[in-house]
Amino acid sequence: MPEVPAVDGVLSATEVATTVESVRAAQEPSGAIPWYPGGHLDPWDHVESAMALSVGGHFAAAEQAYAWSARNQRSDGSWPMRFRDGAIEDHGADTNFCAYIAVGVWHHFLITGDREFAARLWPTVRAGVDFVLSTQLPRGEIRWAVGVEGATLPESLLTGCSSIHHSLRCALALAESVGRPQPSWEIALGRLGHVLRAHPEAFVRKDRYSMDWYYPVLGGALRGEQGCERLRDRWSEFVVAGHGARCVSDHPWVTGAETCELVLSLDALGWHADAVRLFRDMQHLREVDGSYWTGFVYSDGKNWPVERTTWTSAAVVLAADALSRTTPGNGVFRGRGLPEGLLGENESECDCLTEVDPAADALQHP
Repeated sequence: MPEVPAVDGVLSATEVATTVESVRAAQEPSGAIPWYPGGHLDPWDHVESAMALSVGGHFAAAEQAYAWSARNQRSDGSWPMRFRDGAIEDHGADTNFCAYIAVGVWHHFLITGDREFAARLWPTVRAGVDFVLSTQLPRGEIRWAVGVEGATLPESLLTGCSSIHHSLRCALALAESVGRPQPSWEIALGRLGHVLRAHPEAFVRKDRYSMDWYYPVLGGALRGEQGCERLRDRWSEFVVAGHGARCVSDHPWVTGAETCELVLSLDALGWHADAVRLFRDMQHLREVDGSYWTGFVYSDGKNWPVERTTWTSAAVVLAADALSRTTPGNGVFRGRGLPEGLLGENESECDCLTEVDPAADALQHP
């Protein structure tokens, strides 16, 4: 049973445990974790929520969530985009959604060391990754979805491909751990990393969205000085001091999950003080039961949408673990634990823990 994370001056271990419990309370008897009780489920956010359960030591509940994923995987390795109450609402398949199972399974294995679990989920991860890579183009980008009729949609998305880059690294680490090396995946990862770094024209432009700004860093494609330059470049467009990170650059709306993912991105670059300060800034979204509102429109002082989502709470838990270096899975977004050769040349395992200046309004890494 791991120690529950705590971030000094921001969240106590008791508060983090309460947030984990808010996620667990939404889990259905089948193991499914919807956005909120009675809400819909998508496979990516389901996995993100399961990761929070692992951080909180709810191993049986997390494994029940992964068992749900295994049972609901289709024969081609994909998952439908959307479920509700056990029924499929959208039969299409999002490639990023289908890849993320690798991150969750690798993360749970890092925390528990349970090789039987890893071996049991390996076929699910392998099938999911093979499905995703079946849509990769020669240049390296991956199509974002396969439609209901089986046709691959033509567009590739920067955020989705950056997340898939992270998933592939975790999948390769898992493959090595279970003794099933996948050299073709390594080649696919190299091609994907190259196109993410060198060919922005390969992706549909969504510059308004903060995820397209920070996800190449979060997913590990851009680290070192390249990653630092990327986050410096548009910091003032997306970060609102005292509130968090905007979801889109042209709206007065900050969102909790995006803020916490940016926290993880900063932490992966070693910008620990900035990460802690930003993490503190988004705590206004917290409710007394430990759950978190999805977002806040700061121009009129209202939470919107009117929902508290499991995946927002999960992002908070994962950020708390990364900042506090608590569980053995705390470095999953920094690349910690990856086999030799999967870390980029500008990447290192940064474990620096520096003090944060709560009065600072700008990046401490100008």
